[in-house]
Amino acid sequence: MCGIAGELRFDDRAPEAATMTRMLARLARRGPDAEGQHADGPIRLGHRRLAIIDLSPRSAQPMADPATGAALVFNGTIYNYPELRAELIALGHAFHSDGDTEVLLRAYLEWGERCVERLHGMFAFAIWHRDELFLARDRLGVKPLYYSENAGSLRFASTPQALLAAGGVDTGLDAVALHHLFTLHAVVPAPRTILHGVRKLAPGTTLTVNLRGELRHRSYWSLHAERPPEPRSEAEWTDAIHAALQRAVQKRIEVADVKVGVLLSGGLDSSLLVALLAEIGVSDLLTFSVGFEDHPEERGNEFEYSDPVAAMYGTRHHKYLIPNAEVLRRLPEAVGEMSEPMFAQDAVAFYLLAEQVSKTVKVVQSGQGADEVFGGYFWYPRMAAETDGSALDRFRRHYFDRDHAEFLELVDPRYHGPDYTGELIAARLAEPFADEFIDQVLRTDTTMLITDDPVKRVDNMTMAWGLEARVPFLDHTLVELAATMPPAMKLASEGKHVLKSIARGRVPDAVIDRRKGYFPMPALKYVRGEFLDFMRDILDSQACRQRGLYRRAYVERLLDAPEQHHTRIQGSKLWHLALLEYWLQTHV
Repeated sequence: MCGIAGELRFDDRAPEAATMTRMLARLARRGPDAEGQHADGPIRLGHRRLAIIDLSPRSAQPMADPATGAALVFNGTIYNYPELRAELIALGHAFHSDGDTEVLLRAYLEWGERCVERLHGMFAFAIWHRDELFLARDRLGVKPLYYSENAGSLRFASTPQALLAAGGVDTGLDAVALHHLFTLHAVVPAPRTILHGVRKLAPGTTLTVNLRGELRHRSYWSLHAERPPEPRSEAEWTDAIHAALQRAVQKRIEVADVKVGVLLSGGLDSSLLVALLAEIGVSDLLTFSVGFEDHPEERGNEFEYSDPVAAMYGTRHHKYLIPNAEVLRRLPEAVGEMSEPMFAQDAVAFYLLAEQVSKTVKVVQSGQGADEVFGGYFWYPRMAAETDGSALDRFRRHYFDRDHAEFLELVDPRYHGPDYTGELIAARLAEPFADEFIDQVLRTDTTMLITDDPVKRVDNMTMAWGLEARVPFLDHTLVELAATMPPAMKLASEGKHVLKSIARGRVPDAVIDRRKGYFPMPALKYVRGEFLDFMRDILDSQACRQRGLYRRAYVERLLDAPEQHHTRIQGSKLWHLALLEYWLQTHV
């Protein structure tokens, strides 16, 4: 788990070491253990290392193969690297290290761009070989990869901030991305970002760049949500999901040369991870929980649910209760670590939790993805119950933060345009190989929306402290299996029926039968007091007014009654505006 960067020039000039040094400085927190650069004519690669597999210098990066001149920088973990290593040895490859980095390099030398189809894991990497740069991102987009095209070069990095540090990036706002941002609660799907000059590689995609500056994208994975030829009973589905999830959890605990813990929120998903780890024989498990101050409308912690799970399995449990004053004081730090604007109220929660967890372990398992893959959110049954309108209509009524007309009220007319988000979602829902409407919805959520909301948020906030988060519910083989399951089996029992069936007897009933919870952060949902003052200062600032992004009448309407303006999934609309403006002031 690391930070990667690189520059490929097309103008017969060599990339400057000083430029790479600036980029790597912005990636230092992702990889606190070591730094390296590799230069070869028109290419320069950079790497910041978080040592988790083969802790020795033999797995240092950038890694180059002297015989072929191929060079690699890699962020992530390949869970099937031992099997691939054995296969490559049988094909005649010799290894000089014991980690997954060299396996990845030699897999590319053996199988070329199709090597990605053999990889089981989370990854973003770049390989320079024979005057071509090859970039790749894992199937579910767990690991980030951004790039920018400048006069005479292409640069890539794990964060946009590293690209901005290199200079020459167009920082104008992308009107299409703005529409997505304010409609899909901060999701801006690849290839766009909020900045014109920064793009990101889509999940399940590779990018090949030659010395003429020509870019070739290739999608190597897609998700089919169709029933299998042979019907399965509910018991058979439950057994199959149980076995696949158990394998996913086991891979993510075994493939590490350091201790692995669990982020235990008190919900079903993370509690089930603890239970399955115990089931496969893991002892002395470390678990971590965080909580915040209560509000009259909402509890600020879930310790009443996480504590019994920790006690049930005898984990070494760590819990942290953080006062609101600390949240507000540390909020600027969390925004400073956001690669892109993030509206979710739990971003700062993950940031503060990761700070504490990183003092004890370097790797944790986390429950992200279970709701999207197994139908856990309250809006899915509401969408399914709809009978009127198109697939887009059924989706937008229960998911979009703002309809198109409200977006036009929010932003200055120079950012107006058609309903970009409606067009995007309609197209994604209509893609082939999905049997039912909820199949279309869950596939869209799993393959696009989750990537740029909870997955990106967890990666950013954990890696800010040199902590690797592994997400077994997004194991691609588990996701593929779950996508073929009948939606009714997912939405039963108020969502995640199959997971609840697996958990029964392994997790306390109170955790299974509770109402679906969310990472509690009431102060950013019910905005008042110092938090309201903080947001007002941002939106009334000279920088905000000069930027002219927002129409003042809309801003004043939200400031006058901040607790009356929530999105369909209960986010604060005022926080959305304040967060984007603060992110722009911080990073741009």
